[in-house]
Parts: sequence; C-alpha cells; structure tokens
Amino acid sequence: MLVFFDTSAFVKRYVNEPGTDKVLEWCDKATKIGLSGIALPEIISAFCCLHREARITEVQYRQLKSLLMADIEDAALCDLAPAVLAQAVSSLENNVLRGIDAIHIGSAVVLKADVFVSADKRQCEAAVQAGLLVELV
Repeated sequence: MLVFFDTSAFVKRYVNEPGTDKVLEWCDKATKIGLSGIALPEIISAFCCLHREARITEVQYRQLKSLLMADIEDAALCDLAPAVLAQAVSSLENNVLRGIDAIHIGSAVVLKADVFVSADKRQCEAAVQAGLLVELV
C-alpha cells in the first residue's frame, strides 16, 4: 500500500507532537511511502527552525536529518511534473489552499496513493475532492 504523507504529517515521524502515533502507524502499514519532492526542503526547514529556536541541539539536528535522508532513499518521490502541476492548479481553483498544499495533493494523485495523510484539515478536504482516501492526523 502506497501511503502518501504531506509535510505536516511526515515531520511528525521525527518530531513528537499530536498525531505522531497515527503517523507511525501509517508508516508501519505502508509498503511504500510517497512524498512530494518539496517535502525534503520543507522538513529540513522545520528541523532548522527547531535548531534556531534552541528546541533541539546541533547533534539532534544532524540525527534527525540523517534519519530523514535514510527514509527518503526508499520513498516514492514525486517531482513537479506537468501532471502534478495540472492537478495542483485544479485543486487551487476548487478549494481554498496554499500552493504548496496543492502540490502535495497533485503529487499524491500522480503517484496513485492509496492513502493521503495530512495534519491540515483544509488540505484533507481538498484531497477528498481530488479523489484521494484521506487520513487526518
């Protein structure tokens, strides 16, 4: 089963916050993890923010980054192909979304994800309209 995670959900794999348990359960259920190519810089940005705010140490930052890089080696990464962008535009025209959120939806549609996991309620509603089975974490 291909489980697609948007950034708001996948970062919970590394940072303990509400929804982390559900994300870990979905990671265990997945035979393949799907991510948009934009997820990597977004997650690294979140780690950098935690480090700047002194919520994690330099060592913890490097450990988190290393775990993330190992995880994405086996992930199905979706680039910004024309089909992704077309779906993103459609999602933006039919929903109130940020552009980045629409790209995640477009990526999940193109990858033919079995489940779309997000912590963003508005994005989940738009993903349902795009034909995705959704899990709000």
